Amino acid sequence: MVQRNGEIALQPQYQKIKQYIVDHVDRGEWETGYRVPSDNELAAQFSVSRMTANRAMRELTDAGVLARIAGVGTFVAEHIPQTPLFEIQNIAVEIENRGHQYSAVVHSLDQLPAPRDIALELEVPPQTPVFHSVLVHLENGVQVQLEDRWVNAALVPDYIKQDFSRITPNAYLMELVPLTEVEHVIEAVMPDARTRKLLKIDAGQPCLLVHRRTWSGPIVSSARLIHPGNRYRMGGRFVPERRQSSKV
Repeated sequence: MVQRNGEIALQPQYQKIKQYIVDHVDRGEWETGYRVPSDNELAAQFSVSRMTANRAMRELTDAGVLARIAGVGTFVAEHIPQTPLFEIQNIAVEIENRGHQYSAVVHSLDQLPAPRDIALELEVPPQTPVFHSVLVHLENGVQVQLEDRWVNAALVPDYIKQDFSRITPNAYLMELVPLTEVEHVIEAVMPDARTRKLLKIDAGQPCLLVHRRTWSGPIVSSARLIHPGNRYRMGGRFVPERRQSSKV
């Protein structure tokens, strides 16, 4: 039952079925590939119509919890983590909140003169000293994100001294400089040889690239966050701004 404005409202039957399935998945009792009861079996178990059971199964399939194979059955889908689209998230916290183990491998951390394209992104003169870090973030030992980040050294002079296997660049920068603006550009890309090697993926595996720039007055950093397309997804839910109609 659900409490609403001091009154008790009955939970819809299809929601009960959804919760029943999700609870089994969350507890690890039904693992990836487990065949869940059919619409008819769930309808009988919960004393509801097949249409009600089908709605529960359909919504869980749309949400990526289940996978349905025509003529075969419905199975627990492989879990693909999802991160909020419009927020700055610490990937270590995201992973740990899912009850999984986070780790990172630092492949490089250098101070370099800014190449022309990076100078344009950071809005500094070419050859200005900047920091460059390359990390791979892992969830339960599986590579889920390649982070290639350029940082304005004048704003964060101790960036190069950090151990980013212990703290993420995101967490360090968020603690040090208050953000005033964030830009996200998202696109699908095919990985180059270096990306495939670091993420341990095949040549034909498309990736999701999030190009993020952050400001604290001046631009603080420009990062390319690359996720294997079959291991990660981004999503968001928001309420559209309503325009007020004008009457003449």
